[in-house]
Amino acid sequence: MSETVSPVSGRRYGLATVCRVWHLARSGVYRHLMPPSTPPGRPGPVGAMPEGALLAAIRGVLAASPFHGEGHRKVWARLRAAGTRTSLRRVLRLMRENGLLAPTRVGAARGPRAHDGTIIPQTVDAMWGTDLTATWTAEGPAAVFIAVDHCSAACVGIHAAARATRFEALEPIRQGVRRHFGGMARDSARGLAVRHDHGSQYMSDHFQKELAFLGIDSSPAFVRSPEGNGCAERFIRTLKENLLWVRTFKTIEELRQALLAFRETYNDTWLIERYGFLSPAEYRRRQLQPHAQAA
Repeated sequence: MSETVSPVSGRRYGLATVCRVWHLARSGVYRHLMPPSTPPGRPGPVGAMPEGALLAAIRGVLAASPFHGEGHRKVWARLRAAGTRTSLRRVLRLMRENGLLAPTRVGAARGPRAHDGTIIPQTVDAMWGTDLTATWTAEGPAAVFIAVDHCSAACVGIHAAARATRFEALEPIRQGVRRHFGGMARDSARGLAVRHDHGSQYMSDHFQKELAFLGIDSSPAFVRSPEGNGCAERFIRTLKENLLWVRTFKTIEELRQALLAFRETYNDTWLIERYGFLSPAEYRRRQLQPHAQAA
């Protein structure tokens, strides 16, 4: 069609005009016109230096460099400084094909997952998630610790302190245990698991021993997998958007009182879509009501 002569202008329509009318890309036309024997790759000239000679020059640059693990960008720059003009992508391709790229750190091998793909249990007080964030007061920076029930999404504990220590990290857990398990006696919270990340506060010997004393199972999330602690992360986002980012606090004690008030407001009025837009407190009451009637 592009070779057809227009009866009006007496000139060929041209490939650009035909592709524009038919809404086609010219690159696709050229690809179909390419002989089948043409090897796949970047179209255009390969370069003045043959592949073998360029690969030898790359190996020479790597051997002469006083550093280990230089990437393709630095190799390309050293080639240019030595008078060898080539493209960055060509250097990357040759180094990748010949195993010359700088080594990269890979994640540690993961064992079998501790759950079936969801972090939301069927009952309340089966798993709590805990985490921390930071904010600012007139007295200086403050650490905010939270604990959230994975089933009902209720905030079971919240706390603020000037320092993010392992002792302060336990306060939201203690609040929840006193409120929902009746006290801080040995094994009083048996059957509960606490999901946390690998922060120094949560992996400390003091934090882990306190959990063991209360009968709580420690459930650390996978390394570099924040979605494993997603319930706590989601609550922190709500806390920031509705309190920490919209209010200022003169003292840490004022912040602490505001956090406790926000916990009650959140539990009573925040709506959870997966439960038909019930509040966390209402969902908890409905789930525990049959057990209370049976008792």
